[in-house]
Amino acid sequence: MSAGEPGIERLRVAGRASAWSSVLKFFATGADRPVLEDRASVDALYRYHRVRVMVAITLCYGVIYTCRLALGVVKKPLIDAGVFGPAELGMIGSALFYTYAFGKLTNGFLADHANIKKFLALGFLLTALCNVGMGFSTTVTLSVLLWGLNGWFQSFGAPSSVVAITAWFSNRERGRVYGIWSTAHSIGEGLTFLVVGAVVAMLGWRWGFWMPGLIGIAIAVTAYRFIQDRPRTLGLPAVADWRNDHYAQVSANQKSTFATQLSIVKIAPIWILALASSTIYITRYAINSWGVLYLQEARGYSLTMAGTLLMISTIAGMVGAISYGFISDKFFEARRPPANLLFASIELTGLVLIFFGPADTAVLIVGMVLFGIGLTGLVTALGGLFAVDICPKRVAGAAMGLIGIFSYLGAAIQENVSGHLIERGMSVTGGIRTYDFSAAIWFWLGSSLLSMLLAACLWRVKLRD
Repeated sequence: MSAGEPGIERLRVAGRASAWSSVLKFFATGADRPVLEDRASVDALYRYHRVRVMVAITLCYGVIYTCRLALGVVKKPLIDAGVFGPAELGMIGSALFYTYAFGKLTNGFLADHANIKKFLALGFLLTALCNVGMGFSTTVTLSVLLWGLNGWFQSFGAPSSVVAITAWFSNRERGRVYGIWSTAHSIGEGLTFLVVGAVVAMLGWRWGFWMPGLIGIAIAVTAYRFIQDRPRTLGLPAVADWRNDHYAQVSANQKSTFATQLSIVKIAPIWILALASSTIYITRYAINSWGVLYLQEARGYSLTMAGTLLMISTIAGMVGAISYGFISDKFFEARRPPANLLFASIELTGLVLIFFGPADTAVLIVGMVLFGIGLTGLVTALGGLFAVDICPKRVAGAAMGLIGIFSYLGAAIQENVSGHLIERGMSVTGGIRTYDFSAAIWFWLGSSLLSMLLAACLWRVKLRD
């Protein structure tokens, strides 16, 4: 090696470090500005930006949600075409949940430090591009890779949205606002089951990926246009000060953001909540991922009708998300455990009607409505709102990340287990494929029951500022 080569290598390392530093600087949240003294200006800016942020994170996240659910709609066409079998689809589907789980943890920590408008828009753009790529893939390896990357980029969404909510909305209004934002899940599910399902029925499985991907690119641009950084970067006071809404007096000697993030692992209830969330996510994604196939094969519905029935549950889910926030805020004084028990009972009743009720479409619709209301209410609480309540608010992203890794590990395990249980119950006689979903159904029901019991253990947990 010549004498100049070590120097050249040092320059290369320094260049890479400088490039990485520039990237981090670009995505970092802005500096706090001096607080505006004119109360009227503060009020006007808060009202203006709160509406824009709320509408943007709800609608944009709702539409981008189609980019993670498309696989559930195209499963039967892929199986019928001989492209993939149920176990292979379980492997592909679980790749998204594994990467989403770990991505939600790491990106949740990053979101607490990030300029949400840039961070969220980038995640939306990259997940859209992954969907475009999936429309071209017919190999297991490439599909696992693309769907896994899709999960990682999808994980930018929820933590960033919750960081925005905690930055712009105060303690005693957060339940209602979080409930409204949680309708994004139902918006995405409804668009997937009805619109994407109809497109697949007309144009084939590839468009089940291409259409969400192309729309997702436009959504990324919209998110960048309307979402705003923290209030303090605009010279606004913290929202808790503006609303005079504190749970407790905040200590003047605060830890750094990173130290506070690490401190949440010492909060014992957060681990019970993580397990409760992981088990409800098993049921949630079991229906999202395999519900269309179940309704087609076990109940004999067409793809379009199966999508319509699941869309009914997602519309009911919007009611569930909003009503959960309202009921827990107004009737239980922002206490979530009583509302959790109520909504878990509704969800389990719906599941029993769906799987064991009379073979009647009207009964199935009632089951879908109850399931949608109960499940989405529980996802609103166990999947994030309750964690934000019991952890310091300035590390909401980290709290969401910790809950998220357990939630989506549960979803990933579900995808693999459900795929194998369904394939084991599948048989082909005379060229006709038949399914026995019994084992999978008991797995899904048992998970919901366990989630209800775990959540009930948190009846007396304390809330934090």
